[in-house]
Amino acid sequence: MDPIINFLNDILWGYVLIYGLLAVGLFFTIRLGFVQIVHFPEMFRSVIGSDKSDSSGITPFQALCTSLASRVGTGNLAGVAVALYLGGPGALFWMWMVALVGMATAYAESTLAQLYKIRNESGDYRGGPAFYIARGLNAPWAGAIFSVCLILAFGLVFNAVQANSIADAFQGAFGFDKIWVGIALAAVTAVVIFGGIRQIARVAELVVPFMAVIYLGVALYVVIIHIGEVPAMLGTIVQSAVGLSAATGGIAGAMLNGVKRGLFSNEAGMGSAPNIAAVATPHPHHPSSQGFVQSLGVFIDTILICTATGLMILLSGVMVPGSELTGTPLTQAAMSIHIGGAGQYFIAIAILFFAFTSIIGNYSYAENAMTFLKLGNRPGLMALRLGVLAMVVWGAYESVATVFNAADASMGLMATVNLIAIVLLSGTVAKLTKDYAAQRKAGKQPTFHAADYPELSGKIDRTIWTRDA
Repeated sequence: MDPIINFLNDILWGYVLIYGLLAVGLFFTIRLGFVQIVHFPEMFRSVIGSDKSDSSGITPFQALCTSLASRVGTGNLAGVAVALYLGGPGALFWMWMVALVGMATAYAESTLAQLYKIRNESGDYRGGPAFYIARGLNAPWAGAIFSVCLILAFGLVFNAVQANSIADAFQGAFGFDKIWVGIALAAVTAVVIFGGIRQIARVAELVVPFMAVIYLGVALYVVIIHIGEVPAMLGTIVQSAVGLSAATGGIAGAMLNGVKRGLFSNEAGMGSAPNIAAVATPHPHHPSSQGFVQSLGVFIDTILICTATGLMILLSGVMVPGSELTGTPLTQAAMSIHIGGAGQYFIAIAILFFAFTSIIGNYSYAENAMTFLKLGNRPGLMALRLGVLAMVVWGAYESVATVFNAADASMGLMATVNLIAIVLLSGTVAKLTKDYAAQRKAGKQPTFHAADYPELSGKIDRTIWTRDA
């Protein structure tokens, strides 16, 4: 299978998705009138709102934290280090550019996920790309392909990879045996995921802000003590990005590695975050408000957290020509320069938080996919949960390279299906965006009125969207 999987990955990630994700991001940026810039303040308004009258979903803040739980993983530590090692300081600039256009893509896919969501047998909201593909495009077969790929990649294999990162970090920093790290991690994971998506949202709401604030606080400390070097460093980043610096990588290397790392990290267009966006009760009561929330998630993941890692590495001086340091060891070495011997322990703890929250966030996406496949009953979810726990234990002590390649292929196929779908449904996104902006401009609280969208008759659950104006 290896040659087939590698061939698929070469095509999907070497050509289709790198250019496809960028092109779709630019398309939505232009079509929606630079929504991520013009409506940036709206992202914060949509996060802090809460609708206590509708208990079928989680709050917008919980949805943001759960999507960040999945987005912010070991890639924000090790992945950024690899991008800088291969592409030089300019890679960070191209990560910013990717995040900027990715915010528009994230807005579009999560707005659609909100619009086409359903209530499950328990009366809770469920939705995501599989639902808007099936209902909006009348292509349930494509929704099924998407769901299977999501369960394989996010539900199972990526969780093994995250567990492997935690086990490696704890073995290196504290000397713990990997198998016991895996068993302990599986036990804690079980406590969270057996409570379902609501329990995951409650945990994410507590853990994600804590880990993000601590990590960004350390980064801010590093920037302050090196404040005199920051302007020159920013200049080096821009010069390297446009090929005016002799730094490692050149313009091609900086662009390729920055774009790849940015796309992998923020997941905009992948079709993952919309699964939790659909579960939220939006406030204001309009699909666009959840689009704004998830657009903010891309900003936090890449512009804030990935930048924090990049600046800490670049300001440490450990990334010198000829050095073989890359990945997590490079990030650990940088932190050791800034905060002494505690650096490697800090990174090990950061990996624990970042990777553990990714595991529970990824699981929440898979549970949505199970609902679409009509497997969201008790036996189906039990099988999924046991599978997740088995992959966590297995991933902690096994090399996961081959399986990770297979997951990459699954995610590549899933993202391709999603990108095609959101472009085909872009007219609906544009109409929703204009509607939201017009109501806000008129001084009204934006509210979705299904009667204004006769073309959606029979495709959306009107009972969800029936509200008094």
